[in-house]
Amino acid sequence: MADWTQLPKELLELISKRLGTHYDVIRFRSVCSTWRSAVTAPNRCRNRFAPRFPLLPISSQFSLSKRSVFLLGSPTTSTQTNASSPSSWVIKIEEDPMNGRVQLLNPLSRSRFDSLPDNFPKPLNLLDFRVLELGEEYVLHYLTHHSVGNLYMEKVVLSCLDDNVNDFIILTIHVSGKLAMFKSSVKKWAIIQDMPSPFDDVILYKGNFYAVDNTGRTVVVGLDFETNLIAMPVFGGDKKFLVDSKGELLLVDMYLSIESEPGSSSSSAGFGFVEEYFENLALYMNERTVKFKVFKLDDAGKQWVEAKDLDDRVLFLGDGCTFSASIEDLSVCRGNCIIYVDNFFYSLGEEDGASEHCDVGVFDLESGSIGPLTKFPQFSELFWPPPHWISSTTASDAQINVGESA
Repeated sequence: MADWTQLPKELLELISKRLGTHYDVIRFRSVCSTWRSAVTAPNRCRNRFAPRFPLLPISSQFSLSKRSVFLLGSPTTSTQTNASSPSSWVIKIEEDPMNGRVQLLNPLSRSRFDSLPDNFPKPLNLLDFRVLELGEEYVLHYLTHHSVGNLYMEKVVLSCLDDNVNDFIILTIHVSGKLAMFKSSVKKWAIIQDMPSPFDDVILYKGNFYAVDNTGRTVVVGLDFETNLIAMPVFGGDKKFLVDSKGELLLVDMYLSIESEPGSSSSSAGFGFVEEYFENLALYMNERTVKFKVFKLDDAGKQWVEAKDLDDRVLFLGDGCTFSASIEDLSVCRGNCIIYVDNFFYSLGEEDGASEHCDVGVFDLESGSIGPLTKFPQFSELFWPPPHWISSTTASDAQINVGESA
């Protein structure tokens, strides 16, 4: 049997440079003392993007932070894991560049957990778990002399050029619905004028920027600000998402329905009738997700082709990122589902301690059934509460200091 501890240092260095994340390098170094000595400890700043730029479109400053979505797996096998506890946990982590502490966030939204269980370990040692990075998102924060806040953008994606963290490009959707691009080399924003319809989503896929508008028209966005059509519109739904699923680009079309709350009515007469009508309409009516359709890209035909099966994968549609995972990685027995943010379920006022995830819904692509996350136990257990096998361990460079929101 080969002795992996005797691999040449030069080869270990080459392998480590191909590892995608800070946490991959940590786990690589933890294999044995030889590997640890051959590869230097990762610089946490390498994965931290917090330079300052001019705010779009006014003169100010902002910083950019990265949030990572991880799937933590039980350190024991499925047969050893307590049957009453899930063997996987999905969590989003944001690291504070000033003190190294992290905040744990809802994986599908931008909200922090109000509190953590009393027995939750602080710090948390990632070497104790199987760790898989499912996705990442970037958030723009505006900076003033008096405060720091979030800059509203639909979604932000980033691409580093030539593995140089200081040479990068940002693509986002401006509040106008147009695409906006920022280049670190020129330190200014550019609005891309191509907008037959407002854009719904952007994604970095195989090193290129892709964008889809609310008709399903999809383009590749070049670094020269030019857009090239890769797929014609897909009419029908109300909001479009782009998802990288096992190296394949998917379009997810969300269908919404407006439902009024029971007993809501209004009547008025005279000059202010129209204005009051629309005020009441906004007050008493909610958008509810009723179904999804999924499409695969036909490159040659420049069209989206409907897919009836997700190959036993689960798609996640969040506020700031989309991602997918296999049922094997999630340790669930049911695939072909879409887990998504839905404020309608939040408005229902779920009880029994489910407030950490009551704004999330599940859609079964095969059966067409849809409902709140709490109605799908095998999926709800992936989010909250943390499984019992989350426990504190000895300190290491994989250790993260967990802080709670104020």
